[in-house]
Amino acid sequence: MLSRSIVRGNPTLGLRFPQPTRFRRCGLQVAGLQCRSILIYSQNKSSRYFSSSRRTLIEQKDVFPTVSPSAAPHIQRTETAWKHPVFTEVEMEKISVSHRDTQSFSDKVALNAIRFLRWGMDTATGYKHPEQVPAGATPSKKFEMTESKWLVRFIFLESVAGVPGMVGGMLRHLHSLRRMKRDNGWIETLIEESFNERMHLLTFLKLHTPGIFMRTMILGAQGVFFNGFFICYLLSPRTCHRFVGYLEEEAVRTYTRALADLDAGKLPLWTCGRVQAPEIAVGYWDMPEGKRGMRELLMYIRADEAKHREVNHTLGNLDQNSDPNPFASVFKDESKPHPSKRLEGSKGVGWGREEAL
Repeated sequence: MLSRSIVRGNPTLGLRFPQPTRFRRCGLQVAGLQCRSILIYSQNKSSRYFSSSRRTLIEQKDVFPTVSPSAAPHIQRTETAWKHPVFTEVEMEKISVSHRDTQSFSDKVALNAIRFLRWGMDTATGYKHPEQVPAGATPSKKFEMTESKWLVRFIFLESVAGVPGMVGGMLRHLHSLRRMKRDNGWIETLIEESFNERMHLLTFLKLHTPGIFMRTMILGAQGVFFNGFFICYLLSPRTCHRFVGYLEEEAVRTYTRALADLDAGKLPLWTCGRVQAPEIAVGYWDMPEGKRGMRELLMYIRADEAKHREVNHTLGNLDQNSDPNPFASVFKDESKPHPSKRLEGSKGVGWGREEAL
């Protein structure tokens, strides 16, 4: 069972906010995972969404350490090595749930592995969502997803999703060193994908602080998943890319459901405008002024997941040893549609080898 709400909403929504100087901490427990939410709302105009209690500030300092001016007096800030491509609102609105049908035995292995992983992740995070609710019917309480439940889900998902790109990029990097030849663009794309997933995680950590039990679960899941994916990538890189493609399909489905709940008014703490995207997200996605709410944040993250879905399904269609990475290539005829880092012209089920190259 998941947490009590940490906030008592807006009076216009039939909810009440605490006094401006009062802060509330909630204990969050899901299937053995404990988290402490750091979303705080007040009656003043501040869009603060974190607790200023000493303990929470210490936890935030551990997650986002700062360098003292005396240690680096001449450095103002550290820029990211990978600039995020610009996504338009129209392009992000067009993102939809899609599924690539299995066409080989390795595809079936990848899909079944994802179903098992999905079951384990749902169990660990207490995630429940009805596949279909008849018109006029009230969904069961066990299917009710709150803001806190969604944040737990997102944090656990992103802590796992950042592993495959790093493993694949690392193994291809070592292979390139051993063989003493180029990798034709695969390494950069895979490492950048892993970096992007980590930015998703850091963004959600600005909104929610995991407790010791959830941190332990993430540590164990990462250890098992990293080693398992490492071995599988050595045996069959194609199956692993298909696996990640199906994983990203699930991620797009999850964020689409969260957006549907938000648009339906089921997440009042996010729809009342009190929660804004953290500065780390605003800078990374270059979010325009006035478009920095939770809905816009989830739209950007879903678009990233949709792009990873396309990239990995496409890489799974290529020759793993000789084909170049089309997402890092420059084509002779730019008038024809080709894979790119942009959302425009993207394909949810990936590009076939002939059309990609």
